[in-house]
Amino acid sequence: MMIAIPTRYSAAKVMVFLALTYQLLLIYKDVMITLKRRDKAVSLFHALSDETRLEIMERLKDGEQCVCDLTDALKSGQSRLSFHLKVLKDAGLITDRPEGRWIYYSLNAEAMAELEEVVQGLKPSRQRVGSSSKCC
Repeated sequence: MMIAIPTRYSAAKVMVFLALTYQLLLIYKDVMITLKRRDKAVSLFHALSDETRLEIMERLKDGEQCVCDLTDALKSGQSRLSFHLKVLKDAGLITDRPEGRWIYYSLNAEAMAELEEVVQGLKPSRQRVGSSSKCC
C-alpha cells in the first residue's frame, strides 16, 4: 500500500513518525494485555476467596461430580451451592455438563494452568534479591 507523503515532509521525517507510531502501538498492546491479565487474575482470586468455593475445588480435583453429590458432601442448600458454582464457572475455573436432570461439574484444566501462570508471575524474580535503590 502506498502512502502519499506531502512534499513539506521529508521521507526521513515520515519514517521516524511511522516508527514512533508503531512503537506506541506496541506499547499500547502490551498495556492492554497486562490489563486483561490483571482483570483475569482478579476474577480468579475472587472466585477462590471463599471457603466454600475452595472446598468445591478440592472435591473436584479428584474428578467430575454431580451437583447432588456436592450438595450432600458440603451439607449445603442447593441455592447457596448454585451461587458458588456460578462464581467458579464465571471465572472459568470449572465446567459443567448436563446429563438428564443432573449437572456434573469438573475442573477446567486450562484455567488451572492459567492460574498457575498468574501465581508464577507474582513470584519475585531471582535478580531482585536485594534492593539497590533507596527509599526516601
